[in-house]
Amino acid sequence: MDTKQTSLSATSASKPDLKKSGRAADFMVSQIEARILSGDLKDGENLPAEREMMGQYGMSRTVVREAVAILASKGLIEAKPRFRPVVRKPDYEAAVDVVGGIVSHLLNQPGGIKNLFDTRILLEVALAREAALKADKDDIRALREALQANKEAINDSKQFYSTDVAFHAVLYKISGNPVFPAVHKAYTSWLAEYWKKMPRMPDRNQMNFDAHEEIFTAILNRDPDEAEAKIREHLDIAWQHVKSTFKDL
Repeated sequence: MDTKQTSLSATSASKPDLKKSGRAADFMVSQIEARILSGDLKDGENLPAEREMMGQYGMSRTVVREAVAILASKGLIEAKPRFRPVVRKPDYEAAVDVVGGIVSHLLNQPGGIKNLFDTRILLEVALAREAALKADKDDIRALREALQANKEAINDSKQFYSTDVAFHAVLYKISGNPVFPAVHKAYTSWLAEYWKKMPRMPDRNQMNFDAHEEIFTAILNRDPDEAEAKIREHLDIAWQHVKSTFKDL
């Protein structure tokens, strides 16, 4: 038996009271979580097979499956049917993914999409303002390249959508705070179902590109008030377009 298995077996042997108290799954979660956070179980590594964990911890299949479900709900592992769970190192994206199911439910409630979109407006207004104040030459280059890709995709609505997302993604990266790119990825994921159903035409794409260009110019000119005004105008118009498309929002 290898060192890890010996350690796990020794640990499980010392916890009979936990099993009797009905907190066996919680105990398993705490043990596996500690190993993930310490790096003993590495990102991308498979958890032991279900039967192996049953033996290592002295737990039933039901308890093992409950522990795996809890770990998955915490974003610490990725669990798929018929595959062994895979360890996922905790990061901001994982943290946001954990609440994804709840957000998806909230979006289906009256006003749910508007509430989420309002938070996006508030955040992007602040990010555009900060970009105008702090963007360095690498940030400006990234914005310029994203804008150019956006321009080249005007007549291809599917590609334009991707470049539109990419342009806004740059704004989330400029601050250097890793929370913001994770939030942007979440916004994109949560709203994609609605965004992809919206009619897209070259004239509409052109209007969005023009708005992006105005935002970029304000940032380039180091004008935070103009950057804030232009992105707010852009997102307000976008919301009106969403509202006219989905009448029941």
